[in-house]
Amino acid sequence: MRMIPSYPHSTGSQAEKRVFDRLRLAFPGDCSFTAYHSLNLPCHEYKRFSEIDFVITAPFGLVLLEVKGGGVRCEEGVWYYTNRYGIITNSVEGPFRQAQSALHALKRKLSTLLPEHIHPRLTMGYGVVFPDCDWKSRSVEWDSETLLDSRRFNDFEAWLRTLFRYWNTKRGKGFTLDGDALRVLNHALRPEFEAVVPLHVDVARTEEQIARLTEDQMTAVDMIHANKRVMVSGGAGTGKTLLAMETARRWAGEDLSILLACRSPWLLKFLESRFLVPGLVVCQPEASAISARRAGVDAFDALIIDEGQDMLNMESLEPLNRILKGGLNDGRWCFFYDINNQSGFFDETEPKALRVLEHANPARIPLTTNCRNSRLILEEVQTRLKADMGVKGAGNGPRIREQRVSSTDEAAQILSAEIHELTEKGGLSLGQIVILSPFPFEQSSASCLPVHIQQNIKVLDEFSMRSFPPKTISFAQIHGFKGLESEAVIVIDLPAPGSDTALHHYHYVAMSRARALLSMIFKENKL
Repeated sequence: MRMIPSYPHSTGSQAEKRVFDRLRLAFPGDCSFTAYHSLNLPCHEYKRFSEIDFVITAPFGLVLLEVKGGGVRCEEGVWYYTNRYGIITNSVEGPFRQAQSALHALKRKLSTLLPEHIHPRLTMGYGVVFPDCDWKSRSVEWDSETLLDSRRFNDFEAWLRTLFRYWNTKRGKGFTLDGDALRVLNHALRPEFEAVVPLHVDVARTEEQIARLTEDQMTAVDMIHANKRVMVSGGAGTGKTLLAMETARRWAGEDLSILLACRSPWLLKFLESRFLVPGLVVCQPEASAISARRAGVDAFDALIIDEGQDMLNMESLEPLNRILKGGLNDGRWCFFYDINNQSGFFDETEPKALRVLEHANPARIPLTTNCRNSRLILEEVQTRLKADMGVKGAGNGPRIREQRVSSTDEAAQILSAEIHELTEKGGLSLGQIVILSPFPFEQSSASCLPVHIQQNIKVLDEFSMRSFPPKTISFAQIHGFKGLESEAVIVIDLPAPGSDTALHHYHYVAMSRARALLSMIFKENKL
C-alpha cells in the first residue's frame, strides 16, 4: 500500500505508529490502495477542528480509521481511555460516534471537490482500531465488521477487505473506481495534508501561510523515499530547497542524523533559523567534519546537498564523502541542483565530480513545475535568457516593470519613484521589497537615493538572514541572494539582458528571485 506521507506525521500516539506500519505492509505492490495519515478537517458539524487518523482509498471506495490505543472502557455512557503511562482521559463521544461524525464532515467536503459522476456513487465508510485490547463487547451502536482489536491486528489486510465489503454491501450496489476516478479522489484528498511551510514565511507571523506541493513535487518526494541516492534537477522556482527541507523532515522521522550542505552562507543562516528539524545540521561542505563532531557523530546517516550546482567540484565533495556513512558511493544522499548555468558565482564545475556522483547510480528526478514565480516572470526569464524554469507558474501576477536609464543619478531617481509607486500606490509593505544589484551598496545606484529612503533600507548580510525579511526594504548583492526569494524584486545596475551574455547568470539569479512582482531598472552602459 502506498503511504502518504512516507513516514508518520509527528504524533504522540504509539498506536497510530503501529497502525501506520501495518498499513505499509498491507497489499504489497498494489498501488491502487493509498493510506493517508492525519487528515485535517476544516469543517466539522460541531467541532472547530477535527482530525482523521487515517483515510484509505481503493477501487472499492474510501474508508477512514479511528485509532484508540491503550485500555478502553465505557461506563454509563462515558468512555475512558488509559494510555501507556496510566493516564486516564474520558469523553462522552465514543470512538464509533467520533468516526461517524468525521465521516459526515469528510463527505460534505468531498461533495464540493469531486465531480458529480463520482461523488454520489462513491462508497464511504469507517472503522475503529483497538490495537492494544481485546474487544468482546457487543452493542447496537456498532457492527463487529467495523472494529479491529489486538486479536486480529496482525491480519490487518484481511480485515480491511472485510471492511470494504461491509460498506459496499450496506450501500446496496457498489461502484468500483477506475484508475481515472481514483486519481481524482486522491487528488482531492492529498493536497489537504501534503502541505509544507514555504521559504518566505516568517515563523513569527501570527497567520501561518501554507504552500501546497504540486503533483510534480509530490512525485519527487515519493521517489526520494523509494531510492537511496537521488539527483533532483530543476530551474529556479521549481521548489528544490523546499523539497530539500521536506526530505530532511521525513528522514528525521526515521531518527536519522542528517547533514544539509550548501555553499551560500546567506542561505545557510536562513535555513538554520527557519527549519528546526531534529537531527539536522546545516553547514558549508568544508565545515562538515567540525559539524559532525559538534553533533556528536562520527558520520551522518544521510546527506542533502542544496544548490548542488555550486558544489560540483572535488574540493566540495571530498569532505562530504568522508562524513557520510557509506560515502557517496554507498551512502544515502539527495543532490538538488539547478540545470541552468550559473558559473561565475562559485567554483567551476569539474567533470570528475559529476562522474563521482553518477558512479553511485542515483535515481534522476527532473522538476518541471514552477511553483514560485508568477507566469509573467516565468515567461520573461525563459524568453529573454533561454533558461529552463519549468512550466505553469504561480498565477499571472502583475506586469513586468522595465525602465532604462543612462546614468547613476537617473537610476536613483527612477528607483526612488519606483519605491514610492510600489508602496504608496501599490500597497506593498517595505519588507516585501528587495533591491538586487551586482555591486555592494556603496557602489550601487541605491546609495544615491535620498537620505529618508536610505534610512528605510537594510543592507543584508549572512547574519541578517536569521530575521529575514526585515520590516524595511532589503538590499543585497545578487550572488548573495542565491537560493532566496521575495514578494517583489527591483533589479538595478545591470544592462538589459542580451547586451552581454557574460552577465546572463546575474540576470538569471536576480530576475528569478521575484515571486510576484519584478521591476528592472537597466543601465544603457555596460558594467
